[in-house]
Parts: sequence; C-alpha cells; structure tokens
Amino acid sequence: MKKLLLTLLVLAFSVPVHAATLKIATVTPENSQWMKDMRASAKEIKERTEGRVQIKYYGGGVMGNDKKVLSRIRLGSLQGGAFTPSALASQYSDLNLYGLPMVFDSEEEAAYTRSRLDSKLARGLEDAGYVNFGFAAGGFAILMSNTPIDNLGDLKGKKVWIPEGDDISRRSMEALQLSPVSLPLTDVLTGLQTGLIDIVAMSPIGALVLQWHTKVKYVTELPLVYTLGFMAVDKRAFDKLSDEDQAIVREVMGRTYENFDKQNLIDNRGALDALLNTGIESVPFDIEEYNEVRRILMASNSTFGDQGLFTKELFDEMLTYIEEYRAEN
Repeated sequence: MKKLLLTLLVLAFSVPVHAATLKIATVTPENSQWMKDMRASAKEIKERTEGRVQIKYYGGGVMGNDKKVLSRIRLGSLQGGAFTPSALASQYSDLNLYGLPMVFDSEEEAAYTRSRLDSKLARGLEDAGYVNFGFAAGGFAILMSNTPIDNLGDLKGKKVWIPEGDDISRRSMEALQLSPVSLPLTDVLTGLQTGLIDIVAMSPIGALVLQWHTKVKYVTELPLVYTLGFMAVDKRAFDKLSDEDQAIVREVMGRTYENFDKQNLIDNRGALDALLNTGIESVPFDIEEYNEVRRILMASNSTFGDQGLFTKELFDEMLTYIEEYRAEN
C-alpha cells in the first residue's frame, strides 16, 4: 500500500500543473518538411514550458476537411488547425483580401503590401476568436490541367476546382465563364483522377506536396492567386495558458511561420522546376489574353467589397500599397 501511495505521489508531482494539450489538424503530409518543422517547434514549446504546453498534430487530413475541423474546434475536441484564408473567411471576411485573383503582379509586390497589412489581419482574426502566429506565403497558384490552356477561350466551359465555401473564387471563375466545382482539399486528387474537375489552380509546392502533379499534364504560368497558409488556435483554449506560456508559444510559432514565409517562396521556385522535370509541359499564356483576364477579374474584385465579402476601406488601403510599390519600382 505504501509503495502504491509513493508511486501515485511521484506521478502526481511529475505532471505539470495546468498542463494543456493543443490538438492541431492539418492536411500537411506526415513526412513532409513542413510537418517535421512543426513537430520540432512543438518539441521546443514543450521543453521551454516544462511540459505545461504540448502540441499534438494530426497530419495528412485525418481529421477531415475544413468544415469538420472547425466543427471539432467548436466542440473542443480540437483546439486549432492549419488553414488557407478561405477556410476562415466566414469568421473574418478580410482574410479574402490577399487571395483576390490577379490583385498582385509579383511576390515582391505582395511582400511589400503584407509588411503593412499583416498585423491588421492578425488582429482582426484574433478579434474573431482565433489566435494566429503569422502568415506563410505559398507563392502564386498557377493553372494546372490535362489540356493546354494558352488563351481565354481555352478556359471557357472547363470545370475548375474551388475550395469549399470560397464564394470569391466561385464568382471569379463564373466571371471567366468557367464551371466551378467546390471540393474539400482532401478530395481534389480524386476529382482530377475521375474527371470531376478539369483545372486546378495551386502553387507548385502545394501541387507537389499534395501529389496533384501526378494527375495533370500541363501548367500555365498565369499568376492567378497569391496563396497563404497559417495556423489558427481557438482563443478560448489559448487564453487558458498562462501569460508566460502564451508568450513562449507566440515566439516559437511566430519564428516557425516567419521561416515558412521565407522558405516556401524558395521551395516554390524549385518546385516548378521539379514539376517540369516530371514531364509536365509549360504553356505560355497570350499577353493580350492575360490583360483581358486581368481586366475581367479586377472588375469582379471591385464589386466584392460592396457585397460585404471584405472591408472596402481595407481593400482600398491594400490597393494604395500596391500602387505605391509599382510607382517605386
């Protein structure tokens, strides 16, 4: 009996007081470098908080699509997830801004704008109930298909994938006379394989990680959409951590996402070369047709603020920074 009591006392004192486990879902494959880096960050957080904060990742999409993950967060069985902006746009609509089609010309232009707006978006997301630790650029989504696309006519009538709940992408694709097909990220590979969709827009690194490149034959290097990823943790769960532990988590994960932001762009350039080395063919898009596509999409973008899909004042501020960059460069 004494030995049992002693064992229980040892176990009791070995468990950190106010220990918390943050369970995070992501579609990132288990053996990818992204997941390895996130697990390394979780290990550092556990060590620096002396076990008071532990992060458990569920990779490879095992927790389901974004809707299921958000439902699990609301129920408390998960505390967060790794998302793209459209997944949380219903909670905080200004996340739509960076992903407006063809709003940016280059990665440098996007970086200039983000250096002035990221902090506002992070605060807005936190006000909406989700703590985040920075945004990681994914590069530009480019068109991938099984038939060559080099002009606007080649797009018309094609079935194009859009993320679930992404109303802006749906309306934008309809403006180009495409047929949008809404699917969760986890179902896109099957959609390509079965012919449910003809076209996807994804960054080269994303296509490689998710294996979409195995189901397409052509890429059209049209910088259609600037992509981002981020982690969002339920603020109610995060606020249960001590101030000291919150600061550690913010520091470590902030550094991790800052590294992702830099490294992803480097990896994305290499990923495009890797795609082409698999035999996928690059198709140039006619410049006059490019300008027409951009005219159509920018006209469509300008209407979304009036429809409440983002804050119009913040949209105008973003355009001001873009024009500043173009004037200086």
